[in-house]
Amino acid sequence: MSANGSAAYAVYPRNVALPDVVSALNQAGFQNEDICMVLSPAHPVATGVGDAKIGGTEKDESASNARMIGWFSKFGAVVIPTVGFFIRSHAFFQALLTEQNFPALSRGSRTLLGLGFSEDEAKRLGHQLCDVGALVYVSCRESHRADWAIDLLRKAGAREAAGLRMARAAAA
Repeated sequence: MSANGSAAYAVYPRNVALPDVVSALNQAGFQNEDICMVLSPAHPVATGVGDAKIGGTEKDESASNARMIGWFSKFGAVVIPTVGFFIRSHAFFQALLTEQNFPALSRGSRTLLGLGFSEDEAKRLGHQLCDVGALVYVSCRESHRADWAIDLLRKAGAREAAGLRMARAAAA
């Protein structure tokens, strides 16, 4: 991210309803533009996006995939390594598309580096993400809001929830 601030993140198993997690954050005043999701390509939600085609699919399936893509486009960013990404927020655009020279890391781990995780944490969480399913990241301007987001993420069924404190240079 391109500004001083904090972030909260949580790792969720595949069976957690991500719309419920986002709804809890929204009800607490967190905006969709401050939310980034990184999904395993095998996550049930991600599979629909990867299978989305123009024409040639069942009408109901096509409509469902279109709704999911529409939902993703409301967030600051959604990244599905090896499948694709949706980036709405300029701050997430800068963080996620900055070239990082870490060839030993998987795409998912490189994504996490862009969000401010250390190389070791990015590796660890990247491996978990393959097994677990989804990481929800919330960018916060103040550390007390990050603490609040961590609490909300835990209550929403996170397998792991923690915060990141960042001091970054302001965008030019």
